[in-house]
Amino acid sequence: MKNTTINDALYDYLIAHGNNSDPVLAELAEVTQSKVQDLWIMQIAPEQGTLMEILVRISGAKSAIEIGTFTGYSAICIARGLPNDGSLLCCDTSEEWTSIARTYFDKAGVSSKIDLQIAPAIETLRALPEDRVFDYAFIDADKVSYQLYYEELLKRLPTNGLMVFDNVLWGGNVINGDDESEATVALQKLNQHIATDDRVQAVMLSISDGLTIVRKR
Repeated sequence: MKNTTINDALYDYLIAHGNNSDPVLAELAEVTQSKVQDLWIMQIAPEQGTLMEILVRISGAKSAIEIGTFTGYSAICIARGLPNDGSLLCCDTSEEWTSIARTYFDKAGVSSKIDLQIAPAIETLRALPEDRVFDYAFIDADKVSYQLYYEELLKRLPTNGLMVFDNVLWGGNVINGDDESEATVALQKLNQHIATDDRVQAVMLSISDGLTIVRKR
C-alpha cells in the first residue's frame, strides 16, 4: 500500500504545486458555482483538467469527443490540448448549462475547435458516419449508460486511442455492497468489464472521484 491519504491541507498543497491556475477556468468555476448551485459538483476538479490537457497533448490527438459537457470546463481543457486544426465533438442534453459553456469557449479562444451537439449522446454517436474516429474520448455523463458509451466509442478509437471515464469510484460506493442503485451497479459492472477486457490496457486513478484511463490495444 503506497497511497497517501489526502486531507484538505495536502490537497491545497497538491493544487498549488501543479499548474492548475487559469483565469478563464477559475472564472468559469465561480460562475458555475453561483448559477448552477447544488449541481456545481458536476464540474471536474482543476487537477483533472490539467491532466486531461496533458494527455491530449502528449497523445498527439487531433480528434476528440466529450460525453457530458455541462458548463464547459473539461471541454476547454481538451480543446486546448488539441492542435489548431483539431476538433472536439461535445455531447450534452442541456441548453441551459451549455449556454454557459459557449460563452467560455469564446473567452478561452477554443470555440473554433468545438462542435456542440444538444441531443442524447448515444443518438449523436450512432448517427455519425461509420468511419468517424476519435483519438481521445472523455465520458462524464449518466453513469447507467457508461458501458454503452464504452462499446460505441471503443470501435471508433484507433490503436493507442485513449478513453477517460470520470467518477469511477463514485464516492467510494463502488465497494459498498449495500448500495444497489442503478448508477452504482452500472459503475461496478463497467469497472469489472474494463479490468477484464483484453482489447484494452487500463489504469484507475484516485484523482478526485476516480478516473479510469483506457488505451485501445
